[in-house]
Amino acid sequence: MDWLAAYIMRGRIQAMSVAATLALASLFMPPASIVSSATVALVTLRLGAFEGLWVLSCSSLVAALVGVILLGNFQFALIYALVLWLPVWLIGIVLREGRHLSLAIEIAVSMGVLGVLGYYLYNPEAAALWLEMIKLMMPADAPIDAEQKLQVISHYMTGVAAAGTICSLLFGLFLGRWWQANLYNPGGFRQEFLSMTSHFAFTAVSIAIVVLAAASSGMISEISWNLAIVLLVLYALIGTAVLHTLFASMRLAKYTVPMFYITLFMIPHVIVLVVLVGLGDKWLNLRKKIQI
Repeated sequence: MDWLAAYIMRGRIQAMSVAATLALASLFMPPASIVSSATVALVTLRLGAFEGLWVLSCSSLVAALVGVILLGNFQFALIYALVLWLPVWLIGIVLREGRHLSLAIEIAVSMGVLGVLGYYLYNPEAAALWLEMIKLMMPADAPIDAEQKLQVISHYMTGVAAAGTICSLLFGLFLGRWWQANLYNPGGFRQEFLSMTSHFAFTAVSIAIVVLAAASSGMISEISWNLAIVLLVLYALIGTAVLHTLFASMRLAKYTVPMFYITLFMIPHVIVLVVLVGLGDKWLNLRKKIQI
């Protein structure tokens, strides 16, 4: 995809056209939203906040115009600008100025945490709303006990939705950073990703929230678990970096590394182990031991 990155960097018009076109394409192919966000991220990372904001603003206007013509409304462009492009622009600035991928991820996760808290302040009965939305998508021949399971799941859907949004945001940032590295600093993104870690204070707060969620009950427990789901995105990424480093150090790395990612995709429950590795790495410094 380096050819697309090179095209984006030719000028404002090219970047704007790619971002807006892929935003519209994501209506039919949702993964296209990641590439659209990566366009804003790449311009911001390489050329700075002003150029990134220019592309974001103009892309929003183009998407709004096309949205009015094709869909009869401009809300689509507004949602894109507020939910995907604006956050990726902000953390792109953080990454450009701070030069630490971990810090950018922590800020993105913090946005998700604030989003969960804000949603519960706006609607304390979030679980009931999620349950109604899920019921609308249930097939008519669903099992009798399905509603009971959905009632349990609905209490955590706010955190799941926020975590999913943050993951999409971060994947867009990663793709933009990878493009930047391929064009101007080959191999830079790999080194940056594999060296990810977290700040001690952030890890301590994350653990405290998990403990609070497990020790409390009622609304406090529900909100805490939803916050924990968002926070675990960071440690899933750090754990992935640690385990990637481990498997890459093996003699059969060309097989072990791909198998690791295939296992993550095929067996999602493995993510629990990955998160634990990410949490423990702050104290155990596992990558240093692997290198030794």
